[in-house]
Amino acid sequence: MIDRNSIERLKTAIDIVDVIGHYIELKKAGSNYKGLCPFHDEKTPSFVVSPSRQIFHCFGCGVGGDAIKFVMEYEKISYPEAIEKLASLYNIPLIYTSQKGGGSSSLFKALEEINRLYKRTLPQKREAMDYLRFRGVSSASIERFELGYAPESFLQIDHLKSHFIPLRDGLKAGILGERGGKLYARLVERITFPIYSPSGKIVGFGGRTMTDHVAKYLNTPQTELFNKSRLLYGYHLAKEQIYKKRRLILSEGYLDVVMLHQAGFNTAVATLGTALTPSHLPLIRRGEPQVILAYDGDRAGIQAALKAAQLLARSGIEGGVVLFTDGDDPADMVQKGRIEELERLFSHPKPLIEFVLESIVQSFDLTNPREKEKALLQGVEFLKTLSPILREEYRDYLAALLGTLPSRIPLTSEPLKGGKSLEVRDTKELSLIKTMLLYPETVERVVDTIGIDHIRYHKREFEAALEGRREDPALRAILLDEEIIPFRPEELEGELVTFLIKYYERKLKEIAKKDIPFEEKSFFIRKYRENILKLRRGELAIE
Repeated sequence: MIDRNSIERLKTAIDIVDVIGHYIELKKAGSNYKGLCPFHDEKTPSFVVSPSRQIFHCFGCGVGGDAIKFVMEYEKISYPEAIEKLASLYNIPLIYTSQKGGGSSSLFKALEEINRLYKRTLPQKREAMDYLRFRGVSSASIERFELGYAPESFLQIDHLKSHFIPLRDGLKAGILGERGGKLYARLVERITFPIYSPSGKIVGFGGRTMTDHVAKYLNTPQTELFNKSRLLYGYHLAKEQIYKKRRLILSEGYLDVVMLHQAGFNTAVATLGTALTPSHLPLIRRGEPQVILAYDGDRAGIQAALKAAQLLARSGIEGGVVLFTDGDDPADMVQKGRIEELERLFSHPKPLIEFVLESIVQSFDLTNPREKEKALLQGVEFLKTLSPILREEYRDYLAALLGTLPSRIPLTSEPLKGGKSLEVRDTKELSLIKTMLLYPETVERVVDTIGIDHIRYHKREFEAALEGRREDPALRAILLDEEIIPFRPEELEGELVTFLIKYYERKLKEIAKKDIPFEEKSFFIRKYRENILKLRRGELAIE
């Protein structure tokens, strides 16, 4: 681990404008800098960098943070990797805390060394090479994806020993297993597919058997480096093109990825022998690509595609589904030279939501009224996981599939969620919040005077400011918005008086319109008028 004090020294030594300026063009705009956001398409700059606060924020897509966060997002790497990259860029030494067993670096070393053995062994194994040639894998693809072959267990153990790799590191890295106190290699007599992290560090292996082993494919187990539910095979090679083309092809197998890349479909990745899970979504979302599910057309493939499509759709990810029938998977189609057909399929996938609704309806016998009702209820249940707009848009589609009227699709209308809180702007509220952020010593005075009930449009931002959540995107936006002018601390009391006067004037108008007993209405009117008079006399502390 990197020493915390070492990280703080790095933060104070780097300048965010200089860091981000290495990646995108920035132009001076008042006290800040502006540029086109690298995280979403835009023609008018909405990406702002503040040298005084050492933060960035995009008013278009909401991404923001400090220099380290920018490098993480842009390079698609982890927090420690971003720190190491910046330290290298600015020639700033880092201090590492010691860890038992040598830490992650020793595990990476073990994985890299065993991968060298696997790669060196593959050309010597005729059966494995014949299989790869039969599947159409080129020598260039073998080299690009670093395909290898896992020899007998004792050879792997001897190799680690001869290169001074502690066998305990091989065990912790998932290369070796232990049974009855004896170590053994987990992958034996298999073609190996090294699995890399998004930043390009080897973390595990997949293996395809060359014997009659019951498990055709096998992964190394989960370790501190390797979590198959968070990784995608081939992502480290595909990420730049995914970001550039805004398209991600998600297939089911290692060879599908290898062959698709070989055919020029260089945004292809695959899950690691597991279904698509919510843990995969942060990686899939990077670059906001359209996700194409390229799954087998058999029963298992359709079910996997249905679950994946439901997950992506309800998560707001755009994309579609391509099912491969007649026993041919993407790798087979590439091997047979059906490249143009693949391109047509990937260019016109079945949209995710349409695929899910069709799959649901087709699984029921619509000639049976009870079955039809079940199809309707299941379809509605799915639609309710979508945004209100999509829910309404696809009501007619579901009705058409069921052969019924849209009015018979019972969707409840709900308010839109996730809207931007700054769409309704109250300049006084925003100025007050910005004052609290810039002058923390004023927070106590504000809290003594007003509460959340006094805030009309920006309650969430007010609460975030009170709690000191400065990384909140809405607070970053307020800090970097030069149109929001903070109050000077010496002016705060007068501004709070004005703020409260307007609040009670508003309450007077509201109570006058309420249909309540005369005595109750008179009480509140007197109370609000008294409060306004006190405020105008300079008496700030009121009930």
